[in-house]
Amino acid sequence: MLTEKINFDYSTPKTLTIKLSGEWIISAVLPGTGGILSELAAHKDIAQIIFDSSEMSNWDSGFISFLFQLTKECKRINVRVLHHGLPQGAEKLLALALLSNDKKIAPQNDHEFFFGWIGEKVLNLLKSIHSFLNFLGEVTLSFLHLITGRAYVRWDDFFFTVQRCGVDAFFLVSLLSVLLGMILAFVGAIQLRMLGAQIYIADIVGIAMVRVLAAVMTGIFMSGRIGASFAAELGIMQANEEIDALKTLGVSPVEFLVMPRVLALFIMMPLLTLYADLMGILGGFIISVSMLHLNPIEYWNHTQNAVRIKYLWVGLIHSLVFGLIIAISGCIRGMKCERSSAGVGEATTSAVVTSITGIVIATAIITFICQILGV
Repeated sequence: MLTEKINFDYSTPKTLTIKLSGEWIISAVLPGTGGILSELAAHKDIAQIIFDSSEMSNWDSGFISFLFQLTKECKRINVRVLHHGLPQGAEKLLALALLSNDKKIAPQNDHEFFFGWIGEKVLNLLKSIHSFLNFLGEVTLSFLHLITGRAYVRWDDFFFTVQRCGVDAFFLVSLLSVLLGMILAFVGAIQLRMLGAQIYIADIVGIAMVRVLAAVMTGIFMSGRIGASFAAELGIMQANEEIDALKTLGVSPVEFLVMPRVLALFIMMPLLTLYADLMGILGGFIISVSMLHLNPIEYWNHTQNAVRIKYLWVGLIHSLVFGLIIAISGCIRGMKCERSSAGVGEATTSAVVTSITGIVIATAIITFICQILGV
């Protein structure tokens, strides 16, 4: 069977030419690699193998399996296997199989593995920072083009995204904010009741919600709902090569896909935060009046006296920054997504993690700046 499908040619110095013929399909009896390895053992001067498949009539995955095994065995004895001369489809499939096999982690000692892992993490971090700065520059240029009227933006997408970010999120924002206000009222009542100062629950709920908590909770909610959605949508478009098609047509993907999403979330986050402020104060009001038996008028007056306009501006600044963080994180993860279903899932998860991490860091920075400015 070996002689029927395989012939050897030694006409080229230090090269073994394997002439393949007949059908190489999995249902037929295919030769193994033992005969070829025996030839290599008998001819020690052979440095490489090439193929001649001109007389092959048909092939399938059985042929790829044969080539894969042969390549592995030859690599072990330091003989190069050149894929030139194979059928074009077989050459591509074999390259993919070898690439997948090379991704397996080779055994390393502990020190090499640790320092290699550290180096890989540092290089990935630098690469991510470089990619983020490039993307941020593209978004900035697209915004300048939008201001000057030169950006290609489909406004139907913008208004649709506004609806998704705003109206469609009202119910859950209401629920979360009311519950958060109730929780703050309960926690404050535990301590203030010992001092007989339950009325100051109004101050705690009002200041906490307006200054930071409403913006943070809305930002975290929008990260999981909208940021993940942006990453998934753009990731699927990247996997389906739709973004490449836009580039081919001369349309900037950042202007066409990213700008409507960034603008919509940037506009809607402050509005949602104001709404969350009201719902949070309402939650504290419900608990204070119904369960703690505080006077409604007195509670309202304390809230008005405690919540100053500067606190409202601090909360709105938080929301604007959070809107940019969520939109840019979701879009960049989607645009840089790998072209596979697993890549889309990883991009979605990474978008949520990046957004929430960015929100926490931004909150700390803004709080520190406000402390310095005495706001």
